[in-house]
Amino acid sequence: MRVLLTTFGSRGDVQPLLALAVALRARGADARVCAPPDAEFATLFAANGVPLLPAFTSVRDWVKEMVPKRATISLPKIAAQVMVAQYEAITAAARAFGEAGCDVMVATGLFSSLAAARAVAEKLGMPFVHANYCPMFIPSLDQRPFEFLSHPNPPGVTDNQVLWDWNAQVMNELFGEAFNNLRTSVGLPKVENVRDHVFTNRLWVAADPVLAPCPRPFQTDVVQTGAWILADERPLPAELLAFLDAGAPPVYIGFGSLPAPKDFARMAIDVVRAQGRRVLVSSGWAELALVDDREDCFIIDEVNQQALFPRVAAVVHHGGAGTTTAAARAGSPQVVVPQIMDQPYWGGRVQALGIGVAHAGPTPTAESLSAALESALRPGTRARAIAVADTIIGDGARRAANLLFETVA
Repeated sequence: MRVLLTTFGSRGDVQPLLALAVALRARGADARVCAPPDAEFATLFAANGVPLLPAFTSVRDWVKEMVPKRATISLPKIAAQVMVAQYEAITAAARAFGEAGCDVMVATGLFSSLAAARAVAEKLGMPFVHANYCPMFIPSLDQRPFEFLSHPNPPGVTDNQVLWDWNAQVMNELFGEAFNNLRTSVGLPKVENVRDHVFTNRLWVAADPVLAPCPRPFQTDVVQTGAWILADERPLPAELLAFLDAGAPPVYIGFGSLPAPKDFARMAIDVVRAQGRRVLVSSGWAELALVDDREDCFIIDEVNQQALFPRVAAVVHHGGAGTTTAAARAGSPQVVVPQIMDQPYWGGRVQALGIGVAHAGPTPTAESLSAALESALRPGTRARAIAVADTIIGDGARRAANLLFETVA
């Protein structure tokens, strides 16, 4: 079986697809991934023996270009650019399989990239699977839809069916023209409902059912496989191990692939120290840095979270799906400081499960962060986090690979 997996996003979008590719290749499939060609991804894919076919640009470069423009950016304009560029990149990736072509495509990530992938699959006549890492985007009477800042929900409306109908209209307004222009340019017919067409009528959810239980969907079938987790066997660096061994478990602070609030590292370090804890700072794309050379602080770049998180007192992070799942599997209490998109959802789930605290809003003060950390460090939170860790599914990628074989068959 020949499988093309595609996404455009940061590590939290790319690494799960790599996990699925590894599981598929273990079953004998020719699985390849079309994703951003950042150097860190190229290294990761090479280490796991999976071909990386380039998306239209480096996601890190793209984020650096987009962030300064976010206050004035035109989402429909950017979406149109990404759709066209990704259509070309994904088409090239599909053709890399040669005359035999692909048997199936699996797509995740940014909606404009998903839309491009859907069009490529239709044009080349291959089955298409849309997988989502978070169930908050599933149309359901059990939950309200994601609210675009440029198109707030109608005031006073509480009926979820009405709100999801509104969501479909908003997505048509934001993405419909670009999507239909792309489709007509390649000889495909226009569609009336871009959201439902791209989502398809059978959506996969690559998230853990305890951390992120699926709501009751309408107008679509949902299959939840569990999170797609890539086993990481890398040892921790010797200098980090020495720091961990030199004292009590530190508090981890990291924002992954996102910018952090202004002066966040300095404030967070002060807060952790004030509670008598050591500090472990992950520089990440936010380029967080230490504030002095005291021995109670240590800074790291990207490391094996699966090996690290069981050894920390708490994980303070942005609430990405990958980091939330990694901390939950490790039984580490969490403080989630959500910034965008699905991160408030993950913070809410962490708090609802009693395995940590969701900070109210993206910009903490010293007082609010201190209160959240104090709660997360309580013995009861640690005990609950350890109990929940035992329930997390670890083989979601294998389950998804098996399901994909069944789907194609």
